[in-house]
Amino acid sequence: MDIYEAIKNFSKQLEYQPELVNSDKLGKHERFVFVGMGGSALAPDLLRVSNPELDVLIHRDYGLPDLPDNVLQNSLIILNSYSGNTEEVLDAFRLALSKNLHMAAVSIGGKLLELARQNSIPYVQIPDWGLEPRLALGLNFKALLKIIGQEEALSRCLEVQLPNNETVGRELAEKLRGFVPIIYSSRKNGPIAYAWKVKINETAKKPAFSNVFPELNHNEMAGFHPSEVSKLLSQNFYFIFLKDQADNPRILKRMEVTAKLFQNQKLNVETIELSGNDVFTKVFSSLQLADWVSYYIAKEYGIDPVDTSAIEEFKKLI
Repeated sequence: MDIYEAIKNFSKQLEYQPELVNSDKLGKHERFVFVGMGGSALAPDLLRVSNPELDVLIHRDYGLPDLPDNVLQNSLIILNSYSGNTEEVLDAFRLALSKNLHMAAVSIGGKLLELARQNSIPYVQIPDWGLEPRLALGLNFKALLKIIGQEEALSRCLEVQLPNNETVGRELAEKLRGFVPIIYSSRKNGPIAYAWKVKINETAKKPAFSNVFPELNHNEMAGFHPSEVSKLLSQNFYFIFLKDQADNPRILKRMEVTAKLFQNQKLNVETIELSGNDVFTKVFSSLQLADWVSYYIAKEYGIDPVDTSAIEEFKKLI
């Protein structure tokens, strides 16, 4: 699918109705360990935004997290690989299988689903719309909701009405020309800020970074001290604050004060309000905006937004 159409029609992903195969073998679980890399780790992270009460751990590495065996035995290990061929996820699958842990898998296909079928492991096969993982977050998110039994949340996704934010995205992309974006948010919305970073990295082939309040006020902020050396370096950055009126008022105050301090130092700051009447609208409208920003940055620099040659070359080298 053309990337422009994929972004424009993102809401269609939220209409997807996932099917859970081997559901009778899933069982009931209250603790979830998600194994995923890159774009496949973004959707599990967003689950913590939509439902902070979930007991969720995200593992971005080979094998399984260093947890006591009794904790792993009482968790559902969810192997999430969009392609189904992610090396680290397949390694985790084999280890979890050897330990006879409770497992489920999510993918469009590949070796992961082959292994799931061979071993009668519950799985959801996401439809392959020809998307990069970072652009298929709606599909992936809904598949994960299905596996963890969040039927009410699945229904609420169908009601999401996304605003037309293409123009806003194009305008912000123009402002970011020649700058390195740094995206800030509350800790709660940290996965959204991180998703912005990933989308800009992969789609626009541009350095970008993210951090969260209040932690950044205790360290990172000091790196933008108004000394001559720091001032020269800091001018290369463009700060994007993701503001959510549902955040702790003390976090909102920190955002306001930090923004003023940076502006007084002649640094570039943009505040973007997370808008929507519910958490799903806030999450997905912000992610779609990030896609537009990334897309138009790529166009501005004449870069192919779907090119992943740097990552593929690295995989060949290892």
